Amino acid sequence: MLNVEDVFKRFEQLHSYSFATINDGYPDIRIAHFVAWDEGGLYFQTMKVKPFYKQLKETKKVAVLSLVSKNEKASHDEMGLSEFPSGFFIRLKGDVKEVDFDQLKQKAKNDSKFMPLVKDIERYPTMTTFVVHRYSGELYDFDFEKKHRDHKLERERFNFNGFDYINCGFVIQKDKCIACGSCYKACTFNAIEKGDKYYKINGSYCDECGSCYSVCPTNAVIAKTPMSEEDRNLANRMLKSYMHSNK
Repeated sequence: MLNVEDVFKRFEQLHSYSFATINDGYPDIRIAHFVAWDEGGLYFQTMKVKPFYKQLKETKKVAVLSLVSKNEKASHDEMGLSEFPSGFFIRLKGDVKEVDFDQLKQKAKNDSKFMPLVKDIERYPTMTTFVVHRYSGELYDFDFEKKHRDHKLERERFNFNGFDYINCGFVIQKDKCIACGSCYKACTFNAIEKGDKYYKINGSYCDECGSCYSVCPTNAVIAKTPMSEEDRNLANRMLKSYMHSNK
């Protein structure tokens, strides 16, 4: 599992990324970046005169997302579907608290990587520091064209300071699986592992796209957000028709 330093270094592969908060019931988003880390969490800064500050103080929550990939124009295949260069995104959500300036200066005495934060506040006195002190998140490494490996995804969930998280991927119920192979044929992510008595899903490869969930004849696949039976049956018919026409 990624530790705090690992998460920080992954985010730092791009200089700025998206920070989201809630403002009067609606999501708000802006570009910012983490500036330091330690055993207390991940640190970032904003100005006390900005709406970002007000929202952080009111909700004490934040979500952060960074995408690292080749800087290429969008391209499409012969069917008009998007093609994506390989890369990864990293995201987290968590609880934040403001760090007192005196506390920050004390940190800087013991850890030099906090000194730039102190200098920034001295230059811009409206600046303040927050720490994401509890969080969960995900590293989502993608190669959709399978140019560098035989599977599209490598996913890893992580957490810090006891924040709850859910493992990647759907789950096949052993007692309902009849090992018919329908899910294996439908999965384009190479996430289904064959077995004599039942199949299982490699969660780190699974995009949770719902193909296996749609085609399973015994309803053995547990989805994170189950569809209505009407929608599931419709998806079943559409996917089977597509698979038949693209044999």
